[in-house]
Amino acid sequence: MEKHDRRLNRLQNYDYSQNGLYFITICTKDRIPYLSEIYDVGNAALGVQKSSELMSVGDGVLDVPYVKLTEYGKILNDQIIEMNSIYKKSQIIKYVIMPDHLHMIIYLFDDDNVLGGTSRTPSPTNAVIPSIISTLKRFVNKKIGLNIWQRSFHDHIIRNEKEFLEICDYIDNNPINWVNDIYNQNYWR
Repeated sequence: MEKHDRRLNRLQNYDYSQNGLYFITICTKDRIPYLSEIYDVGNAALGVQKSSELMSVGDGVLDVPYVKLTEYGKILNDQIIEMNSIYKKSQIIKYVIMPDHLHMIIYLFDDDNVLGGTSRTPSPTNAVIPSIISTLKRFVNKKIGLNIWQRSFHDHIIRNEKEFLEICDYIDNNPINWVNDIYNQNYWR
């Protein structure tokens, strides 16, 4: 079987260390639902209680699904929050932890973005986003004691406000779409 060149996932000749917004998707290995469970509204009547482990999607409307983080998902959530202090010139501004993948928007706001702050040498082309993703995956795997991630990630460079708003809506609605997707019915409760 021929191996896929993962570098082709990246936009050729684009400097991923430059300022901007990036939509990133990271999937679990073999799409195993390690990270969360999606509860549809019907289960609210079956005794699923809203708690800090159940995150409402949308504006608190009662008829939307909830994302319940697993133990691995909680570790990932904590690490996402911590990433904003590790990488001083980037911020994960929006994310959703789905059963078998993570969607997030990363904002880079300085060209000398490196682990722990500034450096005397500029970041190599295409280094910052992959470095953030690699660090996130590595820290989560270490805390879990298991490699749960696919080798690469998907990215989209957000080019304007319209795209940004569409991607924010996509992230917000991902649990709703998950429940409505017949291919995921084995994974929601």
